[in-house]
Amino acid sequence: MNSMSAIRLGTRASTLATTQSEMVAGMLRSEGLDVDLTTITTRGDTSTTSLAAMGGIGVFASAIRAALLGGDADIAVHSFKDLPTGRPLGLTIGAVPHREDPRDALVARDGLTLNDLPQGASVGTGSPRRAAQLLAVRPDLTIIDIRGNVDTRLGRVKGLGHYAQGSGTEDLDAVVLAASGLARLGHSDVVTEFLNPSVMLPAPAQGALAVECRAADSRHGKLAKALAKIDDRPTRLAATAERAVLSHLEAGCAAPIGALAQLKPAPGKSPEVLTLDVVVTAVDGSRTIREQVSVELPEEVDPALAAAHTLGMTAAEELLDDGAADVADLKASGSTR
Repeated sequence: MNSMSAIRLGTRASTLATTQSEMVAGMLRSEGLDVDLTTITTRGDTSTTSLAAMGGIGVFASAIRAALLGGDADIAVHSFKDLPTGRPLGLTIGAVPHREDPRDALVARDGLTLNDLPQGASVGTGSPRRAAQLLAVRPDLTIIDIRGNVDTRLGRVKGLGHYAQGSGTEDLDAVVLAASGLARLGHSDVVTEFLNPSVMLPAPAQGALAVECRAADSRHGKLAKALAKIDDRPTRLAATAERAVLSHLEAGCAAPIGALAQLKPAPGKSPEVLTLDVVVTAVDGSRTIREQVSVELPEEVDPALAAAHTLGMTAAEELLDDGAADVADLKASGSTR
């Protein structure tokens, strides 16, 4: 990368993707970098096939990663929850900025909450995880698989067709979306209920952004220093633990797995404690397995990240011990025991 040229930030063309990319670009500009956005079209943007059939939401990342490796972009901003756990040789996560609200959000007609939705109500989501956890608490719901950007999805809710520029079909009683995406687009006002993690655990790393770059560029120079400045320790630790669950279970980002880690000071002690809640739910909602594990973290960054990763693997093993492989198509990539 030429140190005198602008940093090229590769992004999808969707409103949410460019909004998130501009957020990170602004952070880096405040650290003295010149950053330009460059648009990259992905297979996930051009295909109407369901995400599950295409192999999960990772289809959005492949073209952007190719641009990084090919030198057509210097950095990329991903919704961390959509990024496959496997990382191509030569790339690394240079920064994980402060996390937005990780919860899922219900957007329903007439201000309804999940409990208030009528019997058999139609709820749209493209996520097997959300669908499974919805059916676990409301087995009567009719789950509709949906695709499209945030405004298109909102436009399918009765009374919210105007979000799709007047072309909304308004054929659903509700949709479930990430609270973080709605907040970043200024749409939090449409949320009728922020779903409590006790009802719906979010996707691993939901609400967090991952700034990916070539490994060599993360080690030295102005870009490396700027990325270090915008990296948020609590968010990176939480995302590391949550994504380790997926990695250890050899599950993709579309698997019916929820995970949420929270970092807090130990009561009366100086060490930080990372607590991780995880869930696996059968796709029809008929069976749910939840676990909670915790660990005290060392102060040093690398040992703390290693401990967070081990915590995620431990949680995955706990799920398997309780029969998660019978609930979903899961297996361990290794053992912590």
